[in-house]
Amino acid sequence: MNDVYRLTRQVANTTATVLLLGETGTGKELIARALHELSPRSSGPFIRVNCGALSESLLESELFGHVKGAFTSAHENRTGRFEAAHGGTIFLDEINSMSYTLQVKLLRVLQEQEFERVGDTKTIRVDCRIVAATNRDLLDEIDAGKFREDLYYRLNVIPIYLPPLHKRPEDIGPLVTFFAKKYAAANNRSAPKLSPDLISMLQTYAWPGNVRELQNYIERATVLCMSDTLTLDLFPPHVRGLAPIRLSRSRSGGIATQCSELVTLGLLEAGEEAQNVHERIVSLVERELIQQVLKTCQGTQTKAAARLGINRNTLHKKISDYGLEADQ
Repeated sequence: MNDVYRLTRQVANTTATVLLLGETGTGKELIARALHELSPRSSGPFIRVNCGALSESLLESELFGHVKGAFTSAHENRTGRFEAAHGGTIFLDEINSMSYTLQVKLLRVLQEQEFERVGDTKTIRVDCRIVAATNRDLLDEIDAGKFREDLYYRLNVIPIYLPPLHKRPEDIGPLVTFFAKKYAAANNRSAPKLSPDLISMLQTYAWPGNVRELQNYIERATVLCMSDTLTLDLFPPHVRGLAPIRLSRSRSGGIATQCSELVTLGLLEAGEEAQNVHERIVSLVERELIQQVLKTCQGTQTKAAARLGINRNTLHKKISDYGLEADQ
């Protein structure tokens, strides 16, 4: 991350196009905003567009604007995001979602800094810096015929890669402290202390949602905290090393019907107590889940643990408890 910060500061003063690469939730928009705030364009607008949230026709109108009568619902002229970003920065998130047709228009803006509104022939010139972001490997998208190679090289002038949170566990402590203070203040509370084992436990979790996931769970823990200390029990089971349990209701009946079916299958003993029934069902579901994930990950425990949201030591113990060693 120090390399990310250094490179961000280094290129902020330039006009070069920046391509931010990284998984969802790693903070690509924060880096885009930093590039804008640290640049000579900081007094200008910062315009964000999520290219994956709109259809092709809506995105074209959103980016380039349209004139009255261009299509059925075009009742008046509309300024596009590129025009709105004149003198500032436009951040194109999920750039890989853009259609091939729009990629051609974007390439022209990058090369010539000009375009036409939808339904118009008048050329509009703009002066704005483009920062794009993607959570996909664009070279794979090129091979699949979904992304233009010429546009990729035009965007990839300065690539900045944001590593996932599980690859920088030393950042978890400062992030937890920051978010805990933020949400405590938002709820008119004193900043909570952190229990000694909290950070070490959070560092063993895979964080598939990255910093955004951590932020959400810290907000949850801060809201639920009834003492002056954040503790492990305030976090969801899967973060604490316990496999998530997902049991859906049976459409054919209640717990009695489900137990009857399990007895018929020989998975439960007739007359078993409710507590034992619950524990047995949970064990059966957990064993099946672990078995299926291991099979999907071809027996690679590190990958399976990340997918299950538990640490590798916990997974190894559960494999031993359920006798799954022979399946690998």
